[in-house]
Parts: sequence; C-alpha cells; structure tokens
Amino acid sequence: MTDAPSHDEVHGGGFLGERLNWLRAAVLGANDGVVSTAGLVVGVAGATDSRAALLTAGLAGLLAGSMSMAAGEYVSVSTQRDSERAALAQEKRELREQPQAELDELTGMLEERGLSPEVAREAAEQLTERDALRAHARVELGIDPDRLTNPWHAAGASFLAFTAGALLPLLAIVLPPAGWRLLVTVLSVLAALVLTGWASARLGTAPAGPAVLRNAAGGAMAMAVTYGAGSLLGAAGV
Repeated sequence: MTDAPSHDEVHGGGFLGERLNWLRAAVLGANDGVVSTAGLVVGVAGATDSRAALLTAGLAGLLAGSMSMAAGEYVSVSTQRDSERAALAQEKRELREQPQAELDELTGMLEERGLSPEVAREAAEQLTERDALRAHARVELGIDPDRLTNPWHAAGASFLAFTAGALLPLLAIVLPPAGWRLLVTVLSVLAALVLTGWASARLGTAPAGPAVLRNAAGGAMAMAVTYGAGSLLGAAGV
C-alpha cells in the first residue's frame, strides 16, 4: 500500500515560503518607513532647524504612515481571507454534490505533480478518506484551512515594521546637535537602505548589488528633493 503524499510533499515547503513572504513584507514595510520619514524630516530640516518642529513633523509622519500601512494591509488581507473562505465553501459544496468528479479531479492534479495514474488514484482516495475538503483545499486551491490569513496579524506586522523603519530617521534628525543633524540622518538612512535592499534581495533570491543600488539611490533622491523644497520654502519665509 502506497502512502498518500504528505502536506510538505504536496506543497513543496509551503510553510517556509509563507514565512519568507512575511519576512519580505516586514523588510519592505521597514524600508517604506525609512524612506518616507527621512524625506519628511529632511524636507523640514531644509526649512528650519527647530528641534520641536522636526520632532513634531517626524512623529506625525510616523503615525500617519504606520496607520495607513496597517489599514491598507488590513483591508487587503481581509479581502484575501474572504476570497479563501468563499473558495472553501464552494469546494465543500462541490464535494457534497459531485464527490466522484472531485475525486477524479484530485487524481488528475496528483498525476500532474508526477505521480503515476495508479499511485495518484490511491493517494487521492486516501486523502479523500482522511479529509476531502482539506485535501482539495491544499492541492487544488493552495489553501491551508488551518492557517487562513489573519488581517489583524498582517495589520499589526505592517504597523510595527513601518514604525521600526521610521524611528531611525526621526531619532537621527532630533538627537544630534544642529550642525550634525543632516549629515547623521543622511548617512544613517543610506546605511539602513543598503541593509534593507540587501535583505529584500536575499529573501527574493535576487542579486543584491542592483537592489542595494536602486534602494540607496531612490532614498538619496527623495531626501535631496524634499530638502531642496524645504530650503526654497524656508528662504521664501513660508
């Protein structure tokens, strides 16, 4: 008797892929926090050297950005969760109304994954006997019914990731003496962008060099533009 394929065999390490996706999202969220907050505080620094103004602008940007990220992620993941639940409900209905056709479909999908027709049929029957809905959800839909996406977890992770990234430029602009603020902030932000660019490339199994260069160049451009705009507004007395 041939054993049915395990969850890891059917999914090819889906749990690891899920963890990598979360890590990648956290890195990108932190990167957004670094770039957006750095652009904001550097722009304000171009107009004024008031620590109170810089702190107020930085905190406002941090809170607005983190809340926006969290809300957007909550809405996005809620929609995904609703879609997963609807797909599971439809699959459950199809299993109830046409079990033989669903068994044939599962057999065909297992054959497409490299099993011989005989082994695929036997595996499909065993999986169906154990839990037909779970088997079809995992093999056909790519959904684990026990680990549906949680919008609150996603929102919280996005909030924390953005906040962690935003704290760096905020602290770098308000803690040093006035004459060092801009230099410390620019160097700190560029170092952070090199790190997040490298991490995102590694998690995505892409070459690190181009990702690091794009990330650092984009952040530098954002700071240069906002600083220039702030300087012009400050000189105009706005």
